[in-house]
Amino acid sequence: MARKRLIKTLKKLHKWPAIIIAFIAILFAASGIVMNHRQLFSGVDVSRNLLPKNYHYKNWNLAAVRGSIQLEDAILMYGNIGIWKSDDDLKLFEDFNQGFPKGIDNRKIYSIVQFKDELFAGTQMGLYKRSATKNTWQKLEIPVEKERIADLEIKNNKLLVLTRNYLLESTDGQHFEKIQLPEPVNYERKTGLFNTFWELHSGELFGLAGKLFVDLLGLVTIVLSVTGLLHFFFPKWIKRRKKKIQKQTGKEDHPLPPQGGNRSNKFSGDKVKNASINKLVSTKKLNLHWHNVVGYVFALFLLINTFSGMHLRPPLLIAIATKQVGIIPGTHLDSPNPWFDKLRRIHWDAANQRYIFSTSDGFFFADETLSKKLTPAPSQPPVSVMGCNVLEPIGKDYLMVGSFSGMFVWNPQTGMVADFFTGQPYHAPQGMARPIGANTVAGFVQSKNKSWWFDYSGGAIQLNAQNEKSAFTAMPEEIRAASPMSLWNVALEIHTGRIFEHLVGSFYILFVPLAGICFMVVIISGFFLWWMVFRRKRK
Repeated sequence: MARKRLIKTLKKLHKWPAIIIAFIAILFAASGIVMNHRQLFSGVDVSRNLLPKNYHYKNWNLAAVRGSIQLEDAILMYGNIGIWKSDDDLKLFEDFNQGFPKGIDNRKIYSIVQFKDELFAGTQMGLYKRSATKNTWQKLEIPVEKERIADLEIKNNKLLVLTRNYLLESTDGQHFEKIQLPEPVNYERKTGLFNTFWELHSGELFGLAGKLFVDLLGLVTIVLSVTGLLHFFFPKWIKRRKKKIQKQTGKEDHPLPPQGGNRSNKFSGDKVKNASINKLVSTKKLNLHWHNVVGYVFALFLLINTFSGMHLRPPLLIAIATKQVGIIPGTHLDSPNPWFDKLRRIHWDAANQRYIFSTSDGFFFADETLSKKLTPAPSQPPVSVMGCNVLEPIGKDYLMVGSFSGMFVWNPQTGMVADFFTGQPYHAPQGMARPIGANTVAGFVQSKNKSWWFDYSGGAIQLNAQNEKSAFTAMPEEIRAASPMSLWNVALEIHTGRIFEHLVGSFYILFVPLAGICFMVVIISGFFLWWMVFRRKRK
């Protein structure tokens, strides 16, 4: 009796959560496959008019603008919208994206600098150059495998290009020397638990083979969802077919076949109709067989993938955001480079003749020759796990540091850190804290007359505007039309559940953990059902 009750409970746990989660699981799987191949899908865009209204640009929000550079007679604004040329008053805008490949993801700009009368742009997909004689961007060859550019900087007569792994130097803007930064003081070969879970979830932890295997898990999830729904509907279809046949043959009122010359024809018709029912029944059995086989073969891998994915979004993200773990030998993270996938921003501190690096492990100082170990800044501003979006000098001694944790003023020499907006000294919170702050700083723009910071949700906000606060120029329709959302970003919004924010509000944050728990219940209950029922029947 106890066994029967357990099986009955497992069936309920497997059936009803599966029906609820099936469509969502298909969305997770399809979006995950797209996210695993960003470059492949980089040329595919989705119009923002097809997306919920919270994905429509309003006041230059949604990280539309990351930064700007002042030229002799104009300003270049750049970010997720690409590059646009404007006048000093930021009133008129001109497209400046000629030469970039098709697709908004190919003109996702992280930094622009002017070096020897030429412009250099660091993008998601590589390094580009634009000269005064050629009105088009040209991609440059750089000596690294991963071409994603994190930041650009000028040091005396050198162009500095920071990727996520290495620092590149050039004196002519054409040929680059790759530099692996020295390890930091008291270095331990560890990595963030978040990074480990991220690469485990995508499969990148095990290279291309791992990514393809996770793609396979995505296809498996789709197969299990579809076959599970079919199994739920098959009994209803079979019952409906039987009722239809009964009405056509009149078996409910005439259980015996009629006498007469048409008797053989009647039996022949019944045989055909019964065959159609038998075909449905056999299809149902075949569908269940493959549902079980695929399910029990991949159950463990699906559980691991689901568990790791649940921890990449709040609230479970809070528990792992700052945790460090050992590097798993032989994996993608097992690199001799101590800064593998950790570098984010660079600033040359000319006053103190040193480099300042923003990394996923915090801020570090490096000597000019890059021959000594990097030293961590003893006191530093907080930076969100999403990275440092603003790193701008204020005079000789101060830096303005902005991220989704807020905006701060920092004196690297004295260690002074204060909230930029309130002026209050910063005190690091004890224990677990929210991964984002009240001000989600996505970018900063400075013209000759005014400065603006860009909140991810609220958009452009003027800095230090006590008396003459004015609105930033409305985003022209030309820029809106030329700035769709990449398919990769749409997949990200689906995969994180943010796409449903317009329906459930801030509760969308629970979408991933709740869906993950539901999916794990379905996998575990399904495996034990196979073990206790179908495996036994097969034996």
